[in-house]
Amino acid sequence: MKPHRRDLLKLMGVGGAGLAMGTGGAGATEPPVSSPQRFNMHGYAAPKLETVRVAVSGVGARGSGTVARLARIEGVEIRALNDLLPEKVESAMGLLRHTPHRPDRYSGSEDAWKEICERDDIDLFAIATPWRLHAAQSVYAMEHGKHVYTELPAAQTVEECWQLVETSERTRRHCFQVASDCHGGISAVLLNMVRKGFFGELIHGEGAYIHDRVSDNDRWTRDEFGWFGFRPWRLEENIGRHGSLYPHHGLGPVAQMMDLNYGDQMDYLVAMSSADFTLDRKMRELAANDGYWERYVGRGFRGNMTTTTIRTKNGRTIVIQHDVSSPRPDVRFSLISGTRGIYQSGPPRIATGHEGWLSPEEFNSLVEEYTPEITKRFGEAVRRSDVGRAGRSYERTDARDWRLIDCLRNGLPVENDVYDAVLWSVVIPLSEQSNAHRSSPMEVPDFTSGAWRTNKRGMDIHLENGGGTTGLIGLG
Repeated sequence: MKPHRRDLLKLMGVGGAGLAMGTGGAGATEPPVSSPQRFNMHGYAAPKLETVRVAVSGVGARGSGTVARLARIEGVEIRALNDLLPEKVESAMGLLRHTPHRPDRYSGSEDAWKEICERDDIDLFAIATPWRLHAAQSVYAMEHGKHVYTELPAAQTVEECWQLVETSERTRRHCFQVASDCHGGISAVLLNMVRKGFFGELIHGEGAYIHDRVSDNDRWTRDEFGWFGFRPWRLEENIGRHGSLYPHHGLGPVAQMMDLNYGDQMDYLVAMSSADFTLDRKMRELAANDGYWERYVGRGFRGNMTTTTIRTKNGRTIVIQHDVSSPRPDVRFSLISGTRGIYQSGPPRIATGHEGWLSPEEFNSLVEEYTPEITKRFGEAVRRSDVGRAGRSYERTDARDWRLIDCLRNGLPVENDVYDAVLWSVVIPLSEQSNAHRSSPMEVPDFTSGAWRTNKRGMDIHLENGGGTTGLIGLG
């Protein structure tokens, strides 16, 4: 009799909520494991919640945006806020001063978030802490009966990925990862076009996280807490880690268009990184005027560009790039190609043959024709409310946040489940391992244990199963 995944995880020393929290460096993981699935969380509908009681852990820049995004959704009650720094909690409280939300404050201790998880009046535990804490906090929250809404990455090692799967299946609590996907915008339109056969059979997709964090000098100005725009913990994540450290934004839309986890699955990947041409140079430049930066000189930063190529079980290919230290405009989801046509971003355009790209008028006509119901319904909710659309992306309530709460309130399966969270995250450690072995192929674990072959499609973009009834509200 084959041991269950939980037993295999215990043998590897990572069972239970106290898993070791490594940085996911190359060579840090055991070979992929596979065993019978305890319970299939794909398509699982948890009991409906009329009011979704939320706690947010980590309310700095990104986490304060999480507070604002969720507080604007009907049926949400913010019950608790946590951050190591009490100043961050007070600042986040200020966002809610003209609302009915009166959350309890937790701060000053690295373990304060555990007290929140142990409460019995929290339904959804939102995580916006540094990367290394995401998996441990998610596991602890699910162990204590909470659904999880975690910033990416959900996990940084293969072991952490399996731990999230095992815990979600055993507790029947959702683990929803915040990442770019096909809930809204042009990605939702393209997913509808893909499903209706406009592009034919899909062949290839591309995406990236190209986001210059070096050339903007304002990012390196330290505040009264000694923090700077890159954040000390995030700069540390770029030391000695040669891989695709943030693949989700480019990968998510492609994964959903290719039906990964429900009809197709990743098979293996290879990764290659350039040398570092800018980060160490930047540290030396900064250190010449401020001794604080000397600690970062010569530390071995990851290369500027990492390119990861993935092959799926059905023979499709995906290219994902990661570069946060070259002077380039931002790039996220960028291309989907099939047997009948192609979409490419920058600027967005479509072609159906070698003759050339469709005219802007033809493109806009296709967007109007293929805009799915989920996009229309969210647009209606925005128009009925006084919710503004200004500010940074992580401060604006989007269709992804709205639909998660809508599904929880209506007792529907969530659109992104734990298998999506770990599949999109496992690219991180596997790309590091591939790099460490001269771009050797790395097998991608099947976290669904074969269920991908029969799983029904996720992403109910036409709202055929119901929902779409949740409104939006202003913060005053």
